[in-house]
Amino acid sequence: MNAEGSGRNTLFHLILDAEGLLRLTWARGASITEADAESAMEDVNALCGSGRHPMLVDMATTAEVSRGARTVFGRPCQASRIALLGSSPVDRVIANFILGINKLPCPTRFFTSERDALAWLKVV
Repeated sequence: MNAEGSGRNTLFHLILDAEGLLRLTWARGASITEADAESAMEDVNALCGSGRHPMLVDMATTAEVSRGARTVFGRPCQASRIALLGSSPVDRVIANFILGINKLPCPTRFFTSERDALAWLKVV
């Protein structure tokens, strides 16, 4: 059974799949603001309730992540570990900005292969 986020923001799509994996997909060409990041994290926390789940974040072709959004992504949420999935050198640069936050709230890595990202997320 899939559970979905509030759907109030069309810039991203969020589901909690039957295997307990959060899948957050940002729209192609998205410029993620602090408000967008807040909305996504609120939906993650609401969807998880008191449980924690691994999360795959598809950020392929994201245009920009604001400084405020990066700050929001540096705060704890109900994700137990986060795999950032991208496909281009620009995605890697954006991910490096996020990964460059001094103290991330959970293990977080960048991948260009969904298969590798999923394998890493399933590590206990």
